[in-house]
Amino acid sequence: MIDFRYHLVSIVAVFLALAVGIVLGSTELRGAALSALDRTSSSLSNKLDAANNENAALQQQVQGDHQFAAAAEPVLLKNLLEGKRVVIITTPGAPSTVVNGVKTSLSDAGATVSGQVALSAKFADTSASNLSLLDQLTARVTPASLTPVNGTPQQQAAQVLASALVSQGSSNSNGGGNSNGNGSGGNSKNASISSQSAQTILSSYSAGQYITVSGQASSGATLAVIVTPSTIPTGGNSDPANQAVVALAQEFGSGSQATVVAGPAAASGPGSAISAVRASGAANDASTVDNADTVVGQIVAVQALEQQMNGQKPGSFGIQSDANSAGPSPAPTASPSPSSSTSKSSKGK
Repeated sequence: MIDFRYHLVSIVAVFLALAVGIVLGSTELRGAALSALDRTSSSLSNKLDAANNENAALQQQVQGDHQFAAAAEPVLLKNLLEGKRVVIITTPGAPSTVVNGVKTSLSDAGATVSGQVALSAKFADTSASNLSLLDQLTARVTPASLTPVNGTPQQQAAQVLASALVSQGSSNSNGGGNSNGNGSGGNSKNASISSQSAQTILSSYSAGQYITVSGQASSGATLAVIVTPSTIPTGGNSDPANQAVVALAQEFGSGSQATVVAGPAAASGPGSAISAVRASGAANDASTVDNADTVVGQIVAVQALEQQMNGQKPGSFGIQSDANSAGPSPAPTASPSPSSSTSKSSKGK
C-alpha cells in the first residue's frame, strides 16, 4: 500500500528534476541554443538583404524600361493611325491611368478620340427587372436596317450601341466616317444608320442610365478601345460584368475596323474581363492587351489596332499566361508621313 511518505518523495523528485533542468538550460545548454539561433537569424537577415537588393535593382530596371518606352513612344507610333477616329468605351471601375495613357498613345499615332462612353453597373445587371427594361429599350431604338443578333439583352444592346458609335468606314479612305459619307456610325454587317438615329440611340441609353456619353462619340469612329475594370469580379469568366465586356468586344470588334480590349496588369489575370474575352469567340473579333497600365502596353494597344485594321487577325498581347505574345510581331513600322499610312480593306478574320 502506497503511503504518504511515497507521495512526498515523488513530489520532491519532480521538483528536483525541474530545478536541475532549469539550471542546465540556463547555463550549459543556453549557450549552444543561442548560438544556433544567432546563426539562423544571421542567415535569414542576409537572405532578406539580398532579396531587397534584387528587388530594388529590378524596380530600377523597370523604371528605366518605362522611361525608355515613354521617350520612344512618339517615334514608334508616328502616323500609325493618322486620320483615324477612335471611340473609348469604359467599364465601371476602369482606371484613369489606362484611359489617359491610351489617349496619349492614340494622339502620338495621329488618331483623334471622337468621344468616350462610360458604361454604368446597370448595363451588366442581370436581374429579371433590369433585363426586361434593357430588352424593351433596345427593341425601341434598334434601327430598321439592323438585324438583331441572337443573344442576351446585353449583347443585343452592345450591337445597337456599336451601330451608333463605330463603322468599318470606306475601303478607300484613311479617315473616319462610314461608307455613305454622312459621318455617322454603323455596323457594316447591316446598312449604315443616320446621324440622327445614332444620337437617338445614345440619348435613349443615357436616359435609361446605362451609359454616360462625353465628346462627339457618334461622329464616325472606325476604331474602338474598351477599357476593363481595375478589379477582378468574384464570379470568374462567367461573371455578368465580364460577360458584358465579352458582348461589347464581339459587337464592336465585328462592327469596326479594329477594336482592342485593354486592362491593367493586376486585374487582367484569371477570372478577369480580359481572360473572359480571350476564352470566348470574341477573341476572333477584338485584340486584348493585359498590361495597358504601362507605356509598353499602351504602345501595343495602338499597334494592335493598326495591324487589325490592315487585315491581320486580332491578337492576345501582354504578360499574362494566356497572352500569345508581348506585342504584334513583326511590330508595325512608323510612317514617315501621313500619306504613307494605309487603311483596312477587310476584316481579315
